[in-house]
Amino acid sequence: MAWVGGRSVVAHDNKLRGGEPSLEEYFFERVRPIVEKALHEKDQSGWPLIVLHFDFKDNSPENLRAVWKVLGQHEDWLTTGRKTDRDDEISPLEIKPILALTEDNDTQEQIFYREVPVGAKLRLFGSAKVDQSFLEGLDKEQRKTALVNAAPERLVSSKPTNYRRWWNNSWYVVERGGAPGAGEWTPQTEARLQSLAGYAHRLGYWIRFYTLDGFPADQDQGWGQGYNFGSLERARRRWQAALRNGVDLIATDQYEELRATMRATMRATTRAIGQGHLQ
Repeated sequence: MAWVGGRSVVAHDNKLRGGEPSLEEYFFERVRPIVEKALHEKDQSGWPLIVLHFDFKDNSPENLRAVWKVLGQHEDWLTTGRKTDRDDEISPLEIKPILALTEDNDTQEQIFYREVPVGAKLRLFGSAKVDQSFLEGLDKEQRKTALVNAAPERLVSSKPTNYRRWWNNSWYVVERGGAPGAGEWTPQTEARLQSLAGYAHRLGYWIRFYTLDGFPADQDQGWGQGYNFGSLERARRRWQAALRNGVDLIATDQYEELRATMRATMRATTRAIGQGHLQ
C-alpha cells in the first residue's frame, strides 16, 4: 500500500504510473463472492480462508488511516480482537473469513492499536519486534552466518501483545544465505527450523517464513532470484518441512503448487493416523 496523488493505492512504490487500484478495487471486491458465500454457509471449520498481509511502502499517517477506514467498511468480514486495558491482556479472536496482518512499524502500531479505544475491535495485527542489533558492523557474509546461528531468543525476546501476535522471518534465519545459498536439506536444517517454530509457539506467536519459491531461471515469471531455491522439488522439501514443524504462514509465489503439497501432506498424515503410525 502506498500514498500516491493524495490517495491510498496498491503499488510497489510511491511513483504514480497511472491506473493504480485502490484496496477496495484490488482486493475486497475481488474476494466478495468468496467471503459472502462463506458467511452464508456459516461453516467456520476452515476460517480464516484468506490472509490479507499488508506490505506498506508508505507509513504516512494519511496512508495508514485510509487503510484503517477501508478495513472498517468490511469489519464483518475480518477476524478481530478487542482492545484491552493492557498490552499483555490478549483478547480472544472472533474468527471470520479474512485475517489481516501487518508488520512491525511503530507508526502502524500507533494508528492500528494505540489510537483504538478500549473495547473497540482490532482489525489487523502486527508482527513481533525482531532484534538484529548483533548484525551491526558485520559485512554481508558475516551477517549471513550470524543470522543462521542466532538463537531464537536472541532474535525475539518479548512475548506477544494484544496487537503483535506473529513473527515474520526471512529464510536467512533457517539456511545460510536464504534460498540462493541453500544446500541439501539435512537433519541439522530440520532441527534449526524446528527450534524456531517451537520457540515461537512456546512464546505464543504465529510464525511465518518468506518467500519459498523454486523454479529454473528461465521460468521466472517476474518473481526474481532472491527467493529461488532453483527447482520446484527443492522448494517443496522446504514446504513439507515447514508443515511438519507447525509453521503457521508460508509465503510463496507458487500458491497452486503449495496447495497441492498441503493437500498431499494432509492425506498422508490422515493415513498414518488411521494406521496407528502417529500419536
